[in-house]
Amino acid sequence: MKFNKSFMIGASTAGHQVEGNNKQSDFWTMEHLPHSVFKEPSLDAVDQYNRYEEDIKLMAEAGLTAYRFSIEWARIQPTKDTFDEKEINHYRQLLECCHNHNITPLVTLHHFASPHWLISEGGWEAETTVNYFKAYTARIVTELGDLIPYICTLNEANMGIQIARIMEKFMKQAKKASENTKEADIKEGDVQVGLNMDAMKTREANAIAAGQAFGIDPREVHTFLAPRTEAGNEIIKKCHIAAREVIKAINPNIKVGITLSLYDYQILPGGEALAEKLWYEDFGQYLSTITEDDFFGAQNYTRKICGPNGVVEPKKDAKLTDMGNEYYPQALGNVIAAVAKDWDKEIVVTENGIATTNDEMRVAFIEEALAGVHRCVEAGILVTGYMHWSLLDNFEWQLGYRPRFGLIEVDRTTQTRKPKPSFTYLGSFGKEAF
Repeated sequence: MKFNKSFMIGASTAGHQVEGNNKQSDFWTMEHLPHSVFKEPSLDAVDQYNRYEEDIKLMAEAGLTAYRFSIEWARIQPTKDTFDEKEINHYRQLLECCHNHNITPLVTLHHFASPHWLISEGGWEAETTVNYFKAYTARIVTELGDLIPYICTLNEANMGIQIARIMEKFMKQAKKASENTKEADIKEGDVQVGLNMDAMKTREANAIAAGQAFGIDPREVHTFLAPRTEAGNEIIKKCHIAAREVIKAINPNIKVGITLSLYDYQILPGGEALAEKLWYEDFGQYLSTITEDDFFGAQNYTRKICGPNGVVEPKKDAKLTDMGNEYYPQALGNVIAAVAKDWDKEIVVTENGIATTNDEMRVAFIEEALAGVHRCVEAGILVTGYMHWSLLDNFEWQLGYRPRFGLIEVDRTTQTRKPKPSFTYLGSFGKEAF
């Protein structure tokens, strides 16, 4: 199994999860709240803000050819009326470092974390956010666009919809549990992001504290990972379209896309309608929004099996990852094939990975996932890259530093990097490309 040299073999990160000290962001605020739903604060994270050159050099030496990372809006625009040239220059240096090491940069403009001030202005349920995001995008492309070949506008634009589904499930279970004097049961593996399900019980106290921190009604705290309304979902779509338009107006050579969190929905008899509904919510409804995009970013970690009575839990003997996801690397190839039924342009796998401390399992996961990607390429689907999640063991949002997704281990007391065998294995596909 070999890919040609134009196929990008790389890894992904998000700024808040690796850089450290993103102090003007909403996540930093929420990590330090009383009754915080975060199991621990990000603090210095893995200090990539200061160590990016070391990390990019490691990637190049291993054979990786691409790096997907995010520019942190809260650093660039720490207040509503201020753009920080020092931070813009920081990302310029990071981009130049990628090019100097023959690493193709794929830039995400927004990967979950937002400026504190944006949330105080209404966040991701406010129409004003469209123009704020457009202005931020314009500044980035004007200053840095000549160094950016690919832009993902929004990471997992559908995540708020998926979280809303989880919250609806929780509320139904909570009501049923109260009637039966049992506890509601939802698990980390129910969604492809690090949410602290244990904190559902203290969500009201957390909401009150968040309202005080952002200076608004607790019911109006709309972060990117808050359950999203239909109106909020339309705002997300408008943000993407506005960003794409301004990118193309300033630098039409940049390829523009969006990323979505996707499951491999498999069907048992009687589960057809549910699978169709979930796939439409996760992907189909965004087709009209992305029709003018240049590429699509597919993000997948596992499958879900739809039966006549809902999503079927994995079998008791099923292998699970440390996030509670079913270990099922075959899902990626199935998702790519499903996307390609309605999307005939470029597809980049912008996230795919596994939370585990067993690196042999990670190597096996990569092998099987890439086999699925290769089959899609052989079938004529225009898949042009695979970005593994994640380059480094990092801050998994509300779950803190426990889940280990990284190809590189980090000793956070010294910030020393220790590449894992999986890092070398993934890099071999770049070195052996024909």
